[in-house]
Amino acid sequence: MTRPVDAFIGLGSNLDDPLDQVRRALEALAGLPLTTRIGTSRLYISRPVGPQDQPDFINAVAHLRTWLSPLALLDQLQALEQRHRRIRQRHWGPRTLDLDLLLYGDETVERPRLRVPHPEMAKRAFVLLPLAELAPRWRLPDGRSVADLAAGMAATGMIEVLPDTSY
Repeated sequence: MTRPVDAFIGLGSNLDDPLDQVRRALEALAGLPLTTRIGTSRLYISRPVGPQDQPDFINAVAHLRTWLSPLALLDQLQALEQRHRRIRQRHWGPRTLDLDLLLYGDETVERPRLRVPHPEMAKRAFVLLPLAELAPRWRLPDGRSVADLAAGMAATGMIEVLPDTSY
């Protein structure tokens, strides 16, 4: 890679002090190799996707500028999840930390381990609203506007912004 790429990471937690989990993960993202954290959305509370027998999530999106390849960045994100004691017990189940590579520049990635843009992001208010805070003019590789997608989600009332999100 000859130049850095802007990447957007979705963060979520609903176990073991989720607010602290997300805040510590945001700090750790700033320290990834060959990567700079450019910005962070506000923090949100959202209902879980899938099984409802679990606590609400704290969510955010981080904007990174990285020299890492998509798979190298994924490896760093998964290592960070492991440092936060992430255990995958059931699909869409509770977790201490979930980090999703949402966007990697304007690239589309189709690999067994990674699909970018994240295949579910256009359906999730807890991703689109914080992403639109950071990158309202950003377009997905298929041309859809982040701001337009987020505006369609804003009326759902699925999420709530935390009042104090300093970190």
